[in-house]
Formats: sequence, C-alpha cells, structure tokens
Amino acid sequence: MSLNPNITEALLNWYDHNARILPWREEPTPYRVWISEIMLQQTRVEAVKPYYERFMKELPDIEALASVDDDKLMKLWEGLGYYNRARNLKIAANQILEEFEGKMPGDYDKLLTLKGIGEYTAGAIGSIAFGLPVAAVDGNVLRVITRISADERDILKQSTKRAVTGELLEIIPKDRAGDFNQALMELGAVVCVPNGQPKCDQCPWDTVCRAYKEDLIGKIPVKTPKKKKRIEQKTVFLLEYQHKIAIRKRGKKGLLAGLWEFPNEESIFTVEDLEQKLKTWKVAHYHFEATAKQKHIFSHVEWHMAGFYIECLEKPEEDFIWISREEMEEDYAIPSAFEAFKAVL
Repeated sequence: MSLNPNITEALLNWYDHNARILPWREEPTPYRVWISEIMLQQTRVEAVKPYYERFMKELPDIEALASVDDDKLMKLWEGLGYYNRARNLKIAANQILEEFEGKMPGDYDKLLTLKGIGEYTAGAIGSIAFGLPVAAVDGNVLRVITRISADERDILKQSTKRAVTGELLEIIPKDRAGDFNQALMELGAVVCVPNGQPKCDQCPWDTVCRAYKEDLIGKIPVKTPKKKKRIEQKTVFLLEYQHKIAIRKRGKKGLLAGLWEFPNEESIFTVEDLEQKLKTWKVAHYHFEATAKQKHIFSHVEWHMAGFYIECLEKPEEDFIWISREEMEEDYAIPSAFEAFKAVL
C-alpha cells in the first residue's frame, strides 16, 4: 500500500494556518523538543504545558538535567506519572555528556542509543530539531494514516507500524520533515481524534480519506482488544504525629519504584483490622476517621483504595519518615495515585 505524495501540500497548508501555539514549538532546540516529547508520552498536551515550563526553568539544559538530585527530579515530575520517563531522561543526559560531548546527536541511529528514546521519539527529535527526513509514528499518526487509506491492519502490531513508517518515508518532504510530522500529530490530536467523533468537516484530507468516504470511521483503526486489568485493593494510612505526616519510600523495583507514598496495606481494612495494625505499631492512643477513597488506573492494574486518617498520640514504632505539610508540597514527590489522600491533609 502506498500514499499519494500530493496529499502533503494540503496537510502542510492546513498546519500553517491551524498549528497550536505550544511552548516547545517556539524554540525547537534539540533539548526542548526531547523534553517535550518525553512528557507528551501518555499525557495530554494541556496537562503537560505547566510541567514543561517549570521543568525548563529549573533544568534549562543537558548539564543541569544530568546533575539534578533524584528527589528534585521526581518532584518536578510529580503528577505526570510514568516516572521511569524522568529517570531515563537523567540517564540519557549523562550518556550525552559522556558519549556525545554534551550535545544531543543529530543522527537517527545515535538518538536510538539514548535511554528512553525509541523509534517515535528519535523520529520526532530528528525531524523537528535537526530536519532529518525521518518518520515519527505514534498512535495519532497510525489512526490518521490507516483511516485515509482504509487500512484494516491491527495498529497495535509492530508489522503495521513498520509498514506505515515505510509509506510515510516515501512522501515526507525533505525541506519540511519536522513540520510534516508535527502536522500529522496535530491532525490526530485535534481533528481525527482518538475518542469520540472525528471532525471530518475540518480535515484537509476529507476529499481523499477512504474511511470517511466509505463510512468506515467507526471500524478503523483496528486494535486488538486490551486484556482486562488486574484489580488490587489497598488501605492507605494518613498517620499524623505532632503535626508531622508519615511517608515511606517504595522499593527500587516495580510500580512507582523509588517514589514516596503514604503507608498502605493490601486489602480494604475494617476498623478491627486498623486497630490491630496500630497495635503492631505500638500506638495505643489515637483518634481516627475513615477518609478518602480513590481509584487509580495504571497500564496493567487498577488500585481501588480506601483510607484512614489517624492522629497518633504516641509515635508509631515503624521506620517512617515524618514530614510537615510544607515539606510535602515543596520537597517530596508523592504520585497522583495518592492525590485524594494528599488532598485530605
């Protein structure tokens, strides 16, 4: 299957008149494009904007990123989720210092050697920041291209992604590769949208899109149904002693590895379970109340959580870190999985 090269002009003309004003587009240096692309993975553009501005202010270049304290990095990333993205950024920054003399490589294959950079991100950085005629194929692009060509191959298969990448390489304009890739992403984000009815009347390709003309919009793109998520139940403890809140650090591996959290246990506790738990912490005098509930969805698991706020009149005998509310806001990254419980405090 091949794409008509004549469609590029209509797309670029649409982009020239409709591109959103975004902070990373104003000055598309390799570093700024890289940070934006990593933040935009799994995260909406509007949600990313304030994080991006704060991150660039605190860590304006590769050297600053490579040397940042891990806790500060996690605090800057707090709320964006998928925290391995931030860890990989720091690892890659150090790679750039050690292997590329502190400058992000302007070569597609070398970009792929950096931690956390896959084919899509390498294509985005390579085309936008360096003008390389390479494709950047993500879910938005796959949706747009399979619809325009009425392609019913499963877009979750690597073979489909490779095929679409090859088709795009044949039509990417060498003088505007970055704009072309951004135009495709933009079209998928605001017109040929992932959820809900696409705005076909606003599409520059409405006259050539086969899915639109053949009434296949609801059937394309084709995706393998996702496996049902595993559900885990948890009880979260908001322990307060002398105006300090108990937190602990998660293990170095697994979900939310190395991040701070409120103490919690598997299963939903009854009052009797809570009383027994407090005994193990050697807390005999306390006041408590049942508090927030929250459901948090990860890629493969859902946490269903309930919580207790407990004012302890003696300090629990457990290896917790005790911090003030001000320190929690300024210094400690607590994942959004615990947002409802943080709000209680």
